[in-house]
Amino acid sequence: MKAVVQRVSRAHVSIEGQVVGSIGQGLVVLLGVAEKDSKVEADWLIKKILDCRIFSDKQQKMNLSVLDIRGGVLVVSQFTLLANVRKGNRPSFVEAATPEKAQELYNYCLDKMKTDLYDNLQAGVFGAMMEVSLTNDGPVTIVFDTDIKNKKDE
Repeated sequence: MKAVVQRVSRAHVSIEGQVVGSIGQGLVVLLGVAEKDSKVEADWLIKKILDCRIFSDKQQKMNLSVLDIRGGVLVVSQFTLLANVRKGNRPSFVEAATPEKAQELYNYCLDKMKTDLYDNLQAGVFGAMMEVSLTNDGPVTIVFDTDIKNKKDE
């Protein structure tokens, strides 16, 4: 799984001009699922994202998580994060999960996050053409990739 996480002051996702999810201060999570992914990777990724200390404390140090500040999380499915551009100019998506598997793991992630976030979780619509609007705070953008979870710290 891959996730691009942006710290935001506000964000929303729309489909055909209708807002389907919006948050104030918090995180926008663009989430891509690979064919090789499972709930093990999803659990690791969710914990890393929700516990990541990227919000400022009173001393203006990045020391607080989205849970600490009781911020919102807006999750948007994005299979294009799995694009392979090593050869040629047209991206290949052979590593991306099938739509059925991706939707299953996307929904699993939403359900697991909801346990910690309660009413502070919003989401796009899986497989829909969406417009995401956000105000990046910082800017702070972090890429999470479950491929690193099994690698030793160097």
